Amino acid sequence: MKSVVATLFATALMLSSAPASAVVLDLSTMSCKQFVESGDDGIKMVLIWLDGWYKGDQDEAIFDTEVFVENAKKFGKYCAEHPTVSIVTAAEKILGK
Repeated sequence: MKSVVATLFATALMLSSAPASAVVLDLSTMSCKQFVESGDDGIKMVLIWLDGWYKGDQDEAIFDTEVFVENAKKFGKYCAEHPTVSIVTAAEKILGK
């Protein structure tokens, strides 16, 4: 089931319109300030990546929007209050890993 979801997701990404200019983000060095200033699309990409990263290799393909939004609010608040902290440190603090 997990591979089917991954295949469908990859296909959807390939079929979607490509961004005007590709950007490489090194999330291991991104600060909270950079995250907050990355714009709506950047914020969404980082939050979705963090959600997947902290779920790890669990075999569940469940996306709980209520939990996601609550974590996103906590993460955004923490980053706004700690702009010099890395998003990795913020994620460890908020998402508990």
